[in-house]
Amino acid sequence: MRKLLGVLAVLLAIVILIAVCAQTPPIQKSPAAGLGWAPLLSPLRQETVVKVGMKQVVSDAGILIGMAKGYYQNLGIKIEPVQFNSGQEMINQLAAGQLDVGATVTASGLLNAMSRDIPVKIVADKGVNVPGQGYYRLVIRKDLVDTVKDYSDLRGRKIAIVGAASLDEICAVRILNKGGLTAKDVDMQVIRAFPDMLVALGNKSIDAAMVIEPFVTQGMAKGVLDPWKDPAEYDPDAQIALLVYGTSMTKNEDVANRFMTAYVKSLRDYNDAFFKNKGKSEIIEILCKYSVIKDPALYEKMYPTGLNPDGYLRINGLAADLTWYKENGLLKSDIKLEDTYDHKYVDFANEALGKYQ
Repeated sequence: MRKLLGVLAVLLAIVILIAVCAQTPPIQKSPAAGLGWAPLLSPLRQETVVKVGMKQVVSDAGILIGMAKGYYQNLGIKIEPVQFNSGQEMINQLAAGQLDVGATVTASGLLNAMSRDIPVKIVADKGVNVPGQGYYRLVIRKDLVDTVKDYSDLRGRKIAIVGAASLDEICAVRILNKGGLTAKDVDMQVIRAFPDMLVALGNKSIDAAMVIEPFVTQGMAKGVLDPWKDPAEYDPDAQIALLVYGTSMTKNEDVANRFMTAYVKSLRDYNDAFFKNKGKSEIIEILCKYSVIKDPALYEKMYPTGLNPDGYLRINGLAADLTWYKENGLLKSDIKLEDTYDHKYVDFANEALGKYQ
């Protein structure tokens, strides 16, 4: 009798084990292991959709390359790109958990969301100026090259930015400060689209503008602008663009870490291509297909976007931005620098991938 009960107990345990296993989604076999790019990581047990707000510009290469080469998919993540008309709309959805990741710049709205204890964090680099090759810079009208030679020569000039109370105004003000000027010493104008800035420079309705690539190169080709001074001279610590995690990511470490690992791997492919000339034609082909810049020849002429291959932010740049927002009364409550960003996700990615060589 005891033997019979023992056999029944074993059979019952086997049945329960089979039932539990049947309810657990199988781990997907990941091509990552075969490729060897992330041998320490297994994919998520179930494919997870991650909504990413971006404009599909070159500084989004860390997302676009990973989508094209399957890095996110390898780790069980499906990227769903989302377009936004304004940065504030993106910030609102990040805070509400309706958007997972945002590719953006610093803005008062972003910092105000953080100051309300909403778990939104700046987590990685998405664009910096490379010394001698700044992709985001102040340009001046071509016919003013002999007139506007130094920072102080900007006094009284019409300078265009794409938005106030954000990175664009901050960068312009820092340039003015180099000449002992403030925003009150110039005619600051908001022009919402970079192509419209080129038109305004061409018809001489503005004197200078804060412009990003490829519009710097296009404006030079049209003969309407001069790239003027190297941004490394007037804003060496600038953190131009940011990767931001919304509440849905900061609360799900498994997804957040795997997303970042694929992101950093993509940044490294980008750096290999544009700074080491390794696999450049493949990366240009990917960017032509997935970004808004479709002309391969432009990638050979443009100032390249700087993207840290290890993903880390320029903290001094973030600190300077935060100080500016505070000094200009744009924050509803105080927020400390250490509360704005979190490097633990790039730490994880670098541990998984090893340091960039």
